[in-house]
Amino acid sequence: MSLNVARTPFLNAEAFYVDMERRGLSLLDILPGGVAAAIKNGEIDAGPVPLVDAFRLEGETKPVSGFCISTTEKAMSVLLYSQKPIEELAGANIALPDDAETSHKLLQVLLSLKYEVEPHGYVTMNDPHEAFLIADDPALRRRLGARGFPHRYDLGQEWFQWTGLPFVFSRWVARNDIGDADFLLLEDTLYVGLEEGVENLFHESDPRDKLLMLPKEVVEYIQGHRFFVGLSERKAIQLFQSHLKQLNLDG
Repeated sequence: MSLNVARTPFLNAEAFYVDMERRGLSLLDILPGGVAAAIKNGEIDAGPVPLVDAFRLEGETKPVSGFCISTTEKAMSVLLYSQKPIEELAGANIALPDDAETSHKLLQVLLSLKYEVEPHGYVTMNDPHEAFLIADDPALRRRLGARGFPHRYDLGQEWFQWTGLPFVFSRWVARNDIGDADFLLLEDTLYVGLEEGVENLFHESDPRDKLLMLPKEVVEYIQGHRFFVGLSERKAIQLFQSHLKQLNLDG
C-alpha cells in the first residue's frame, strides 16, 4: 500500500513534492490547517504541519528528519496590514484568515511581548477591523500593499529583528505507526525533491501569473527560506514555544 502524503498547495512547499508521485507516493491536496486532523484520523501518513500543530502532535507523530518550512530574515508571505502603526493597535480589531493559526499566534506573541499592545479582539475578514493578517500565497498576491491599510508588517521580519532568529512555520511529521521502509522512502523523496525542486525554482523562466510574481521574485522568495532544521531553527522553535507558554497560548 502506498503512502498517503499531504500536499499543501503553496509556493513555499512546492519543491518537496517533485519526486513523490514518481516514487509511488499518493498526494492529497490539503490546506495546512487540515493536515494535523488528517494525520490523526488516519487519512494520511505524513505531511507538513503548522508548527503549533506539531507541538500538539508530539507523542503521536515523529519528525521526518529535520524537514521544515522556515524563513530567515523575512517571510514575504505572512503580512499584517494596518490602518495605523502596529504600536497603536491597542483596542483594535484584527481580522484573521481561516487557515493561519501559527501566523496568528506569532502575531499575538509579537504584539504582547515585543510591542506590549493588547488588541480588542480577533475577528473574521467580514467583520469591521482596523488591521488584518494574511498568509501564504494570498499574501504573495497582495505583497505590494492593501488599499486603505498603509502600514505593512512582515511577521517573519518582525520576529527576526526582535530575536535574531529564523522562524519555523511548519515541520514535516509522520504517524508513529509508519513502517521503517516507508519512512526511509519518504525521507529520501524529500531529500531528492528539495535538491531538484529548489533548483527548478531557481531556474524558472515563466512568471507566476496567479501570484503576480516574476521569476526573479520567485527566486528571492525561495532564497529567503530554509527547509531543514538547524541549530538556529531549533533555538527559534524552543523560544517560540516558551513564549506561547508564557502567554497561555499553548493550548
